Amino acid sequence: MSVLVNRNTRLLVQGITGSEGTFHTSQILEYGTNVVAGVTPGKGGNIYNGNDRDQFCRPVPLFNTVKEAVEKAEANATVIFVPAAFAADAIMEAADAGLKVIICITEGIPVNDMMKAYAFVKSKGATLVGPNCPGVITPGEAKIGIMPGFIHKKGTIGVVSRSGTLTYEAVHQLTNVGLGQSTCIGIGGDPIIGTRFIDAIRLFAEDEETEGLIMIGEIGGSAEEEAAEYIRDHFHKPVVGFIAGRTAPPGRRMGHAGAIVSGGKGTAEDKIRAMEAAGIHVVDSPGDLGEAMLKALGQ
Repeated sequence: MSVLVNRNTRLLVQGITGSEGTFHTSQILEYGTNVVAGVTPGKGGNIYNGNDRDQFCRPVPLFNTVKEAVEKAEANATVIFVPAAFAADAIMEAADAGLKVIICITEGIPVNDMMKAYAFVKSKGATLVGPNCPGVITPGEAKIGIMPGFIHKKGTIGVVSRSGTLTYEAVHQLTNVGLGQSTCIGIGGDPIIGTRFIDAIRLFAEDEETEGLIMIGEIGGSAEEEAAEYIRDHFHKPVVGFIAGRTAPPGRRMGHAGAIVSGGKGTAEDKIRAMEAAGIHVVDSPGDLGEAMLKALGQ
């Protein structure tokens, strides 16, 4: 089992012919993900072949619109590498075409644009992951995003994180102690994102083959506290957590637009306190995540 993406995912890449889209589509294809279409307005009817250095690339048909790609290539999920100025429109175009899984890698999307896109996606009943995220991977089945596929191992531990880099560290720690992952979700660190911790955790709660969860948060906002409350009341699997940004000075943005402590709210201490009260085992270093998960599972 898995959540959001699996071997039945038929992926569409929006912005496939741009530099980021070309580079990462090659790696997505190399991993074995079923990429069925690409969208670049004005290039419909052509074929994407990557570049001369793409050893694993295979031809992917290009379309002018997402609707056309969904109708003709039967795409059921999309990943977005469109520049920030146009990414919110790309998100809404995907939702309007009926896609239910939308993963946006793009960073720097204006908050005003994301407010509109978020509301539109919700009105269509779609799931948006991101923006400003590494994506989603179900090891051995589908990689949709920019994460390094080779560090992942198929297994039963879910991972959800606001930080892309710390997602990779958690996966590396799990793999090193012999624990594979069911699905890994990088939700992104922007102020407005489509999938919050609580949304991802609900998915893992419903997945019978996910036996444990790693949750990596950071300062800013109250998403971790909300997730902790849900875990306390509804999530009956072992959870190991880590909060990044303990030493960040108040009022200063630390990497992610959403990672800012203001008005005395969103501190690491508040989040750790809430998580521990919910029964989550919170570690002091991301290097301890794998061992802590082994212990939580009783191994």
